[in-house]
Amino acid sequence: MPIAGFKEVYRLSDVENALIDLPSTANEGLRSTYEKMLKAGGTRFSVKPAHMPDMSSLYHELPNFEEVLDDIRKQLSLCIETDDPLELSPMLLLGDPGIGKTHFAKRLSQILGTGYGFVSMSSLTAGWILSGSSSQWKNAKPGKVFEQLVHGTYANPLMVVDEIDKAASDGQYDPLGALYSLLEHDTAKEFTDEYAEVALDTSDMIWVATANRLHSIPEPILNRMNVYHIPAPDHTAACAIAQSIYADIRGSHTWGEKFPEEMGDGAKHKVAESSPREMRRLILNAFGNAKIAGRNEMLPEDIEFERSSKKQRIGF
Repeated sequence: MPIAGFKEVYRLSDVENALIDLPSTANEGLRSTYEKMLKAGGTRFSVKPAHMPDMSSLYHELPNFEEVLDDIRKQLSLCIETDDPLELSPMLLLGDPGIGKTHFAKRLSQILGTGYGFVSMSSLTAGWILSGSSSQWKNAKPGKVFEQLVHGTYANPLMVVDEIDKAASDGQYDPLGALYSLLEHDTAKEFTDEYAEVALDTSDMIWVATANRLHSIPEPILNRMNVYHIPAPDHTAACAIAQSIYADIRGSHTWGEKFPEEMGDGAKHKVAESSPREMRRLILNAFGNAKIAGRNEMLPEDIEFERSSKKQRIGF
């Protein structure tokens, strides 16, 4: 059970002054943004676990993340049962596609009891995706950090920067430029979104980046993060991951109550031949195949690799 305090993520006086100084010809969207900020207030929940969370399920569910989990437990031990806020060092999860990096980040946010934000860098070129674009530009808007803190509930959400190694620069804007400030605790206290131009205290945000390789990530970014090389799960670990995904899908649907708690060994070993990214789709389809066959138990023949691969190729 998380405990919550309050933290001011922006000063209302700054927003009031910005609104007063706004010229009559200014962007109406910006005026509306300031009004919404005033209405919402500048304080947000700052949460942390009341005691050391039981992370055994995560160790079992994602055994290839053991090193990361060990370090997280060490950092949590320093702030639990004190007045100190939750503080986790920025981390980079490095490994092959589909081994569960993004899934790990989402599960971590659930364990910590805080919010979750996500931005994929693979198809973005504009540097303002994190820091916002100037209100003087056409179609200007705030960045992802602003949206997460101002429109969200928490002062310390977990923010995923997915596929950071695929961030592309167009020569004028650096899509990773904002991270130089955001990943440094002192400068993160006065982070200014270029759209709203009101300082935000982002110092309690938890940062998790994912990547397939290191070579395209700037050294100053790497120096600000703990880098973890995540191995692909072996067969035993893959079976544990398959069972976890099976249990998650089963527990999320009323129809799942008719299926056994444990996935059958035959189906489990067959699913374990795929990557964690593919497993959810395979297992969900297998539930449907079993039901169509008039069974409430998943069998190996319900696992359809060929159909899954075809769907992936045509964009399902």
